[in-house]
Amino acid sequence: MTEKVITKRKNGMLFLILWIAIYILAILLIIAGINRGVEDAPDRLLFIPGMIWLGLGLIPFAGLKILKPKEALVLTLFGKYAGTLKGEGFYYVNPFCQAVNPAAKTHLGQSGDVDDSDSKQRFSQGASSKNENAASKKISLKAMTLSNAKQKVNDVLGNPIEISVAVIWRVKDTAKAVFNVDNYKEYLSLQADAAVRDIVKIYPYDVAPNIDTTGDGQADDGSLRGSTNVVAERIRAMIQSKVEDAGLEIIEARITYLAYAPEIAAVMLQRQQASAVIDARKMIVDGAVGMVEMALDRLSENGVVELDEERKAAMVSNLLVVLCGNHDAQPVVNSGSLY
Repeated sequence: MTEKVITKRKNGMLFLILWIAIYILAILLIIAGINRGVEDAPDRLLFIPGMIWLGLGLIPFAGLKILKPKEALVLTLFGKYAGTLKGEGFYYVNPFCQAVNPAAKTHLGQSGDVDDSDSKQRFSQGASSKNENAASKKISLKAMTLSNAKQKVNDVLGNPIEISVAVIWRVKDTAKAVFNVDNYKEYLSLQADAAVRDIVKIYPYDVAPNIDTTGDGQADDGSLRGSTNVVAERIRAMIQSKVEDAGLEIIEARITYLAYAPEIAAVMLQRQQASAVIDARKMIVDGAVGMVEMALDRLSENGVVELDEERKAAMVSNLLVVLCGNHDAQPVVNSGSLY
């Protein structure tokens, strides 16, 4: 289905004035027919056409359509796709055209939806039901935000995590959105959930050894926590490939929430703390060994004191205890000889 935009119908004001004028003329014909009648019988040449138009004159008004900026209306005529009205303006189309939007009443808690309840309140009691239905079938062409609920997904290591993604999207082809899928909003929501699951299971939550996240057969440092932008872009690309036939454009996808599932969050926190402690200890030991080597070299170069191997070992042990300890050292002062 290819979108066909109707661009030469912005003559609604002209037709509105025309139909009102003809409607007033019909009322005048009825009055004239009654006045020119004889023997309490109106003049049929004037009265009958006026009554016919008075009864059927509301039908042409159903062809008047008003659109605000970034709105569209998909029209069908006797079941056949007639075209799409796009852009702000006052249009007049075939009054028997019907607006179609299967997702008109679907609200996914997202921005940009055209609320049909607000549109209905703007109509008076004398408005036709066809115009009211058309107003509720408008399609928003604005950039909209879809933020689905948090999902629990297993990463590549099997760890359960919770993740939420916000998708910025808009309708690009109204004909595809209306006719190619049953409900394009629900279709987008389903494809977004599926894409998140498909991409998340490729990555570990944090950097893990021997994990290939790019598919090139080589282990890399990709992770959900450290490669957020890369993961979000892959999610966006996958959603776009799935909703292309629905006439939707995925502008951007962003991860809005990422955490371990509650049942393993405490254990994973302890694991991260232990890893941090090990890294810190390794750095402290490396620094302490360097300082001991520097101290021995300086003592030897300056000839401050001559130490045998046993005393060097004792000195190294004492310095490492002092430098690597968690608490401040409390030295014992030797006031006697060195030995």
